[in-house]
Amino acid sequence: MAGCALLDVAPGIGYYLAGEQETMAEDTMEYETLIYQKEGGLGVVTLNRPERLNALSRQLYRELGQVLDEIEQDDEVRVAIVTGNGRAFCAGADIKERVENEEDLRVQRTGAVATRVFRRIETIGKVFIAAVNGYAAGGGCELALACDLRLAATTAQFAQSEVKMGIMPGAGATQRLPRLIGAARAKELMLFGDFIGAQQAHHWGLVNKVVEPGELMVEARAWAKALLERPPISLAMIKNAVNVGMQVDLDSGLEFEQRCSWLLTTTEDRKEGMRAFVEKRKAVFTGR
Repeated sequence: MAGCALLDVAPGIGYYLAGEQETMAEDTMEYETLIYQKEGGLGVVTLNRPERLNALSRQLYRELGQVLDEIEQDDEVRVAIVTGNGRAFCAGADIKERVENEEDLRVQRTGAVATRVFRRIETIGKVFIAAVNGYAAGGGCELALACDLRLAATTAQFAQSEVKMGIMPGAGATQRLPRLIGAARAKELMLFGDFIGAQQAHHWGLVNKVVEPGELMVEARAWAKALLERPPISLAMIKNAVNVGMQVDLDSGLEFEQRCSWLLTTTEDRKEGMRAFVEKRKAVFTGR
C-alpha cells in the first residue's frame, strides 16, 4: 500500500555458484513495463513507464517478479542495477489504477505483492544497486531500500508520503528504514511524508553516494564492474550474513557469520584468492 503527491501516482510500495564471466555482450529481453538488458555478468533493470513516473502497476510488479526469476536463474549474472526511465526512479503505487478498480481487491492489495517482490531482491544471492535518477516516493523509495547499495543523482528526491493519503508504508519502509538510518529519522520521513533531497539522504545514510545526473549510470556500472571482479560466493555470503545479522541478536549473528565463513573455506575461489595474494597477482574468480 502507498501514497504520494506526485501527479496521481503514489508510493506503494538464493544463492548460487556462478560460472566464468564471459565477454560483455548486450542482450535485451522483452517486457512491457520495464527494460531488461544483460551485459555479460551485469543485468540492468529499467522501470519504463515514464509517462506515469514509473508508477508501480500490477503489471509492473508482475514483470519485476519475472525479471527477478530471470536474474536469479542466470548463473552468469552476478550484479544487477535497478533504475528508472525519465525524470523519476519510481513515484510509487499507481493510484489511478487503484481508483479505477476500487472494487478489485487484487488491485487494492498490491502492498502484499510488493513485499514479496522486494523481499526477493534481498534474498537473491546477487548484489543489487539502485541507481536513483529522480523521484523515489513511497513504493519507489521502498524498492531502493530493498537493494544492497544506493547511488543517487543530485536530482533525486526521496519520500515516504503515504501518511498524506491516510495510509502507511506497506512494502517494507517501517522495517528497513529504521534499520538503515535509525528510528528517529525514519519516523521523521514517514510521519511528515515530505521529500528530502539527495544530499540530505546521503547525510542520513539512506544512499551511499551522490553524483551528477550524467554520471549516475557511469558510476553504477563502475561499481558493478568492480563487484564482478570479486568472488561471487563471497558476495552472496556477505550479503546474507549482514541481512540475517540485522534481524537477530549479536551472538546468533556471530554464529551465522562463522557458518558462512567456514563454507567459504571449501571453495576454489578461496584458494585462488590466497594464492594470488601470495604471488602478488590479480585473482581470477570463477564462482566455484
